[in-house]
Amino acid sequence: MNDIGGKERRFLDALESLFTGAQVDGQSGFINLMRLKRRYFQSLRPQLLHAIDQRARPQTAAREELFDKLYTFFGRYFCESGSIYFRHLPAFAPTYQQVYADGQDVALSWKTQDLYYVKSDTLIRSMPLTLEHPTRPDKNLRFYFDASQRQHQQNNEKRELLFQFQQTQPSADGPVLHLAVHSSQRGRKTKIATILKQARQAQPSIRLSEEQLHKACRVFRRQTEADFFIHQNAGAFLREQFDLWMYQYLFRQATIFQEKRLQQLQAVQQTAYDIIDWIAQFEDELRRIWEKPKFARRVNYVITVDQLPATLLRKLAPQPGAVEQTQEWKELGMAEESFRFQDLLKPNSPHKHLPLDTKHFPSMRLEILATLGNLDEVLDGELVHSENWQALNTLRQRYQGKVKCIHIDPPYNTKTSGFLYRNEYKHSSWLTMMENRIHMAGIFLSETGNFLCHIDENEYERLYLLLDSVQVPNLGTIVWDKRNPMTGGGGIATQHEYIIFSSKSDDAMYLRNDSIKSILIKAKELVNKHGGVTDTCKKEFSTWVSKNTQLTGGERANRYIDKKGRVYRDVSLRAPEPRSNPKFFEPLIHPVTGKPCVVPPNGFSRTPETLKAMVEQGEILFGADETTQPRQRRFLNEESSRQLSSVVQDAKRGKADLDKLGLENFPYCHSVSLYRELLGATASDSAGGGGGGGFFFFFFG
Repeated sequence: MNDIGGKERRFLDALESLFTGAQVDGQSGFINLMRLKRRYFQSLRPQLLHAIDQRARPQTAAREELFDKLYTFFGRYFCESGSIYFRHLPAFAPTYQQVYADGQDVALSWKTQDLYYVKSDTLIRSMPLTLEHPTRPDKNLRFYFDASQRQHQQNNEKRELLFQFQQTQPSADGPVLHLAVHSSQRGRKTKIATILKQARQAQPSIRLSEEQLHKACRVFRRQTEADFFIHQNAGAFLREQFDLWMYQYLFRQATIFQEKRLQQLQAVQQTAYDIIDWIAQFEDELRRIWEKPKFARRVNYVITVDQLPATLLRKLAPQPGAVEQTQEWKELGMAEESFRFQDLLKPNSPHKHLPLDTKHFPSMRLEILATLGNLDEVLDGELVHSENWQALNTLRQRYQGKVKCIHIDPPYNTKTSGFLYRNEYKHSSWLTMMENRIHMAGIFLSETGNFLCHIDENEYERLYLLLDSVQVPNLGTIVWDKRNPMTGGGGIATQHEYIIFSSKSDDAMYLRNDSIKSILIKAKELVNKHGGVTDTCKKEFSTWVSKNTQLTGGERANRYIDKKGRVYRDVSLRAPEPRSNPKFFEPLIHPVTGKPCVVPPNGFSRTPETLKAMVEQGEILFGADETTQPRQRRFLNEESSRQLSSVVQDAKRGKADLDKLGLENFPYCHSVSLYRELLGATASDSAGGGGGGGFFFFFFG
């Protein structure tokens, strides 16, 4: 075959990049598929060149033009990760493309909206880099980063990049500084001053500051970040784009094409369609693999010890896993240092509720599970460690339409969130990741299900619009006032985050406060225990609620049980604003002293007629004498509900909750009290489960 021309070589190299992307470190199923994709292209390349030979003879202008036009079109979708999407649109693109912006940062996810977000990774490869000189516009700073000797990292392994001086090389535009790129080991850091010293010794004419070298290294790091996607319908997408592109070329100006010219353009079209079909064939297979529910690689069960018979515990005690399990309990602060597994066999052992993990007893796992009966009925929760979209897709058939509440805490897409992205696709990539998972999560919600998503001001507006675009109903926003402003930076000291709240039912916006039902349950237990409402019952119940419940954010009202066994809390009868009508200042008569009680400064919030009826129904709470303002008994019952407030004030840090368990690597987690307020308001059953569905959490790691 004749030597390949410049335009032909450029196109084939770029096409290989489209098929295969840059080499990715590590071992995983997805990375193995990318390597298989490279071999797939290599097998197709001879077929492609043979088809082109039939349509455009070698060493002709028509053949060069064919490759030039193919590159012009497909170059918009070439991507270093091998993903297919709007990679680049020039500013001079025709009118139909201008609706997609100019290739810069985007506010919404049109560039990646038909994709599955798979992962973000770093693609370390050798590359030249040119920066403008900060003080001399006629000069550039030139670098070459050599990553050829860098050792590949394991999958998902996080290592800092280490830069070292390699050599200097002269060029017409000035010396080029070559830097070797390695993965840092044992905490080694780049020594900028040492690099500059070595560079000046090798080439005294190099004039480079530490800040300029720092900037070059930062730019290189940013160039290594890439997002991986799978297109949901690559063939239709590329054909539509090519037809639009060809239409613009043919009809952009009034030109009458000769038959020979039309044949040349048809050759471009037929070749493009062939390439699109080959791309779609593999991309569709990737999509089918991605969408296929996955098998669990490993399943373990956590069971409280009181669910296991003593005979089984005796068999477990001599097992090697008993030592591992005991050590785990001690590390989590669940058992004292003197505790031994055999202590579980003692009569009236206080450790009967310790959680036993079957991972420590692999040889006896089936025997342990056999003692539980029907696992689907016994288990009251599942924890899945997986890529989150794959986990949702795998659980979809079992839980579709059954979940009462979904709560997610995604990365906030800030510089510290750990989410990788190309600068120009920062919002687009993140929104595609969110859209994939939120759309799938919505399938799980019951007809009265609720959806809560944490976010901060960095992506709040875009996320809100995304939720609206995927038709998540009844959107509302809760402001979480953390009462700890983030000072030290410029601008306003932020002390709040957002929780975007939605539900599938209008009624669900008026939410049952979970603590109400908890109070009712406890009250009934106490009444049944004492055979009536006694002073002991009142005292025990009052102590319990003061320690364990919180009806609304920040409110700490007294709570009682009246003589009829009704649970209530006392609230003020004071009018919110000063009353002008004298009737609202008519005092209530104390039932014991017979004297007029103190009237609230603004007057009563109710009319005298209403207050009289409330006295007769036992709804007014009087003090010891007339010097105390009367208050209202607000009874709590199973129909009690309240509308969720748009502001939640909770300054407690979740780290304090996890520190008790010895977990020290989660400094920014949310507090248990915040979740008690949010989740307690989203479902009538605090524990979920059973036939009515339950809570469902998924977090982004």
